[in-house]
Amino acid sequence: MTTPSLNFVTCPDAQGSHRMAYWQWGDASAAHVVLCVHGLSRQGRDFDVLAQALVARSPVPLRVVCPDVVGRGRSDWLAQPMAYQIPTYAADMLALLAQLHAQAAVATLDWVGTSMGGLIAMAICGTPEAPLPVPVRKLVLNDVGPVVQWQFIERLRSYLGKTGFFATQQAAADALWAISSTFGPHTPEQWLALSIPMLKAHSTPQGEGWTLHYDPAIAEPVRASTPEAAAQGEAVLWHLYDHITAQTLLLRGQSSDLLAPATAQAMQARGPKARLLEFAGVGHAPTLVAADQVAAVVGFLFG
Repeated sequence: MTTPSLNFVTCPDAQGSHRMAYWQWGDASAAHVVLCVHGLSRQGRDFDVLAQALVARSPVPLRVVCPDVVGRGRSDWLAQPMAYQIPTYAADMLALLAQLHAQAAVATLDWVGTSMGGLIAMAICGTPEAPLPVPVRKLVLNDVGPVVQWQFIERLRSYLGKTGFFATQQAAADALWAISSTFGPHTPEQWLALSIPMLKAHSTPQGEGWTLHYDPAIAEPVRASTPEAAAQGEAVLWHLYDHITAQTLLLRGQSSDLLAPATAQAMQARGPKARLLEFAGVGHAPTLVAADQVAAVVGFLFG
């Protein structure tokens, strides 16, 4: 399988409901599900390389499910920008898992969460009463923890919400690379493959082109954040992290400006006592495209 199927789930919200898109790889009836959830301004096709490797190397039939978090990719945009926060995303993931379980009973559930996708995982896995079909067995937190460095938030504010207009897909990929070089080395082909799903066709009086495939309003909660609010959030996230029971692998870009070494060390000592694996020459966040990064996830989930 070289392309996933596109599916949708209806999620309730204060305005009624919205649709969340998700990409599914592998066997739609498989009892083993791996949920892969992307970062703040990304989308589910980020996991194409990893998903194909997981399906190919799994010892049992496998479903890999990669949602476009609401406001991104093929999912709806929310009417209320301040709803673009973790509680909304967590509720949507629970709705998705309930739908998957209704379609084919889930017996084994693993989670790979990059950045924001890891925060969503902590919110759910750290809440014992969360209505999951089964508890999460293995959790991969990709360059994220309970403490998000404030300098990262300041860097994020410099570009988040600026969806732009690009004459060609290559021009868009080049612009994305300018703000994403911390992802580490990629070949031009790898970067273009990661970039194309980030784009949607866009018409202007000046002509046809491309723009980034997310709602610019996802930036509003980030702009509204303060160091004081972030510190309060850290306490909540540590509480959630300490209640995680899943076997946990923590991936870290050695040059990450989001996940500090001290936070990573603390995550090894408390809660699920995550096993830490760092990647040299990479910042925030590993894209799980490089062979060593893919092998780390595959080995952990199937080991």
